[in-house]
Amino acid sequence: MREDYGLAYAKERGYTGKNVGIAVFDTGIFPHEDFDDRVIGMMDLVNNKEVIYDDNGHGTHVSGIIGGSGKASKGTHRGVAPGALIYAVKILDNNGVGSISRAKKGIEHVLSVKHKYNIRLINFSMGMGKKIPQTEKSILLNALEKAWDEGIIVVCAAGNNGPGAGSVTPPGNLRKIITVGASDDTLVEDNTGLKKDYSGRGPTESCIVKPEIIAPGTNIVSCSNVAGAYVKKSGTSMSTPFVTGGIALLLEKYPGMSPAQVKYRLYETAMDMGMDKNKQGWGCIHLERLLRGKKIKNL
Repeated sequence: MREDYGLAYAKERGYTGKNVGIAVFDTGIFPHEDFDDRVIGMMDLVNNKEVIYDDNGHGTHVSGIIGGSGKASKGTHRGVAPGALIYAVKILDNNGVGSISRAKKGIEHVLSVKHKYNIRLINFSMGMGKKIPQTEKSILLNALEKAWDEGIIVVCAAGNNGPGAGSVTPPGNLRKIITVGASDDTLVEDNTGLKKDYSGRGPTESCIVKPEIIAPGTNIVSCSNVAGAYVKKSGTSMSTPFVTGGIALLLEKYPGMSPAQVKYRLYETAMDMGMDKNKQGWGCIHLERLLRGKKIKNL
């Protein structure tokens, strides 16, 4: 990562997100060395395969940000929570295209196995297009809200359609969940296909401030779907797993925390970046603040 964001504090004190289960809804996951034996399962809703794979690479990159050990890079590209358990839910095909029905089925499945795998979090690094009918969107939003109500912390991307007002993409506009924007979207490189200031902004149509929190998301190096390799990607898809990993560290320290308690902890410890509230929400995540539970001077 370009800056520390409290990662050193967590590492020095041995917080790794150990045994915290995270359901990653994405393109799947490649059995990269950095995941060791912590990929605890995969549900393939695209091709119905019974093996762990990723025919796109996006899901592997996201999972590496959450919990890669950095083994193949001798620690250089270590994820936020390298002790966390990953349960991949493949709802996106090799082109990154998904469907509401797959997402709903995946959420229902996660709810059915959450106790078996200690799944405490859902990472949803994707958004829906504007052309999807509201009735279809409501199906996904209701499913994610149900997961939240049943004790799973849902973390979603704000989307890459900024910087206009109201540019947060569903399901990031859902009131209850934690929506993540990019703290560094002015630094995007030309070859990413993203424009500067890409991070989705609020408010929502219901006048809710979104995102709640921001995190690094530009030019992030993480695991590739090639053995021993890494790749650089940008977007709020990359910011989201940084926050998910941070929450996994918090749940390791305080396993009894509810989704509402976690959300409030993010609120009270976020680092004000001096940006517009519809860009930064409460501010940027800082892992030392998050774990210590208080704002620290000069941070």
